[in-house]
Amino acid sequence: MTRHRLLLQQVRTLGRYSDDEEAQRVLDTVLAVLGSQLTGEERCDLAALLPERDRAVLASQIPLPEPATAPAFVEAVARALHTSLACARWDTSAVLAALTDVAGEELTDRLLARLPRGYALLFGRADLTVAA
Repeated sequence: MTRHRLLLQQVRTLGRYSDDEEAQRVLDTVLAVLGSQLTGEERCDLAALLPERDRAVLASQIPLPEPATAPAFVEAVARALHTSLACARWDTSAVLAALTDVAGEELTDRLLARLPRGYALLFGRADLTVAA
């Protein structure tokens, strides 16, 4: 099984999608929106770990000057998929949780450090802050 097929199956399982086409549509959309949020080494490192097809979707996006808030990210996914915010949160979390498995703990930590507060929950992690 190809790496893309494994990632697609993981998204399909996590998102409980009925078919590969729906899982692929969600995967492509979330990767595209994520590609507009990431810059620097983290973007390159994540892209290098993705299967070629998925890497192309992520890398084809021009990053915004500043990443959007987590709610704005979900809103962008909702608009792109023509769905509700609740469904978009589900879709986003299914893809980002699958990407966490691909990226590993260290890269996921670096991604979350670059993104505004609130993304951790979308990646399936607790949104903890360090006490002063």
